[in-house]
Amino acid sequence: MADLSVLSVTSEIYPLVKTGGLADVAGALPAALAREHIAMRTLIPGYPAVQDALEDRQVLHTFASMHGAPARLLAGNAAGLDLLVLDAPHLYSRPGNPYIGPDGKDWPDNALRFAALSACAAAIGRGEVAGYVPDVVQAHDWQAALAIALLHYGGAKRPPTVMTVHNMAFQGQFPPSLLAAIGLPPHAFSIDGVEFHGSISYLKAGLVLADRITTVSPTYAAEITTASAGMGFEGLLRTRSDVLTGILNGIDTTTWNPATDANLAARYDAKHLTRRAPNRGALQKRVGLAPNDAPLFGVVSRLTAQKGMDLLLEALPALVAKGGELVLIGTGDAVLEAGFRDAAERYPQHVAVTIGYDEPMAHAIQGSVDALIVPSRFEPCGLTQLCALRYGAIPVVARVGGLCDTIIDANEMALAARVATGIQFAPVTRDGLERALARACRLWREPAEWRRMQSRAMATDVGWTRPARRYAALFRELAAAHSASAG
Repeated sequence: MADLSVLSVTSEIYPLVKTGGLADVAGALPAALAREHIAMRTLIPGYPAVQDALEDRQVLHTFASMHGAPARLLAGNAAGLDLLVLDAPHLYSRPGNPYIGPDGKDWPDNALRFAALSACAAAIGRGEVAGYVPDVVQAHDWQAALAIALLHYGGAKRPPTVMTVHNMAFQGQFPPSLLAAIGLPPHAFSIDGVEFHGSISYLKAGLVLADRITTVSPTYAAEITTASAGMGFEGLLRTRSDVLTGILNGIDTTTWNPATDANLAARYDAKHLTRRAPNRGALQKRVGLAPNDAPLFGVVSRLTAQKGMDLLLEALPALVAKGGELVLIGTGDAVLEAGFRDAAERYPQHVAVTIGYDEPMAHAIQGSVDALIVPSRFEPCGLTQLCALRYGAIPVVARVGGLCDTIIDANEMALAARVATGIQFAPVTRDGLERALARACRLWREPAEWRRMQSRAMATDVGWTRPARRYAALFRELAAAHSASAG
């Protein structure tokens, strides 16, 4: 039986709506917390994909007007998730990406779309929805952060709040003229409120007003208090460092399991690594690469500068010169997409590129390549390197954020102690990446050492058990302190 109730507020959730790691975390955390006797319900916008999947729906509440039209709060289940769905077709009944229109630009009413999500969360937190009052409200990223401000300025009794930041780069900045429309009083537009360089920042609303702040790795929690990663909020976060915590993400080890993964040509586990070999040939055949005696590298990533994909593009000639092959799947910046397409045409025997995202293909790459490249300039946590560990694809990662926290570099002492699980590099430059790829190639040519590193990688605990315990402890501590102060 659950002894604590948490409302999770998010703009996406796997497997219903996904653009990045936020969806994976939002989708996995409820089941992980259930094992800690915490009941998590998730509030999500009523996108078409969510509405289509929702079962056992019932209307919990109606809103006479929600930014231009009436709306309803639905309860139901989908994909094993206990969902609350904001049914507001005028805001969410749009196909495709939840944030971006067919023209590739942000929906012009995103400020109101996610203010509505936050207003609904605040109504739930204030007890306006019959039969459900959460003990804690957790808001994920800027799209949900305004809920914390609405609860703070609402004047009524409220539960404690947690702001969880998955990426500081996305801040939800909008014109100050929207202040009244989104439900905030005039005095909220101040340096101690939601004002940020003359604009309203939804992210700042959460950072400055939440009872606790979490982010998705300990190193990133430290990095965002510095000018290099704080994105303008480093001073604020330094003043709030006593309520800032870094909790590593996990992955769903049932979904990501090479022993049962139907997306692989051959299934295997850490005790039977030789069974992994057929996957390499199957992937090479699938993408049109020549089978050869050289290391096969993979990339599963958004194609952006944040992810260091421009550095990889620059480093490709050096990788090819060493005989290496690359299989990449991703989408993002148009210039980078074109650059990788050109590279595939220039090196047809060595480079294969798929522009887009395909979940089965992502699994196939993880279960087939020798090494996975993650050269991010900054990385709050990263999930793809956790999947790589699980599948025995040695991660080659920049020494930043969660990549630093999850991968043990194969330096001389770590290899001697037999603890290395991957390769880290710094600085995050083309030269740094090229040196890391050269190290990977040298290690790959020592089969016994490489196999030991694969086995250690696959033995790494990348699941949700430890992170869930930390979240559970935080939620309980916060609820108890709030109860004590209220009573």
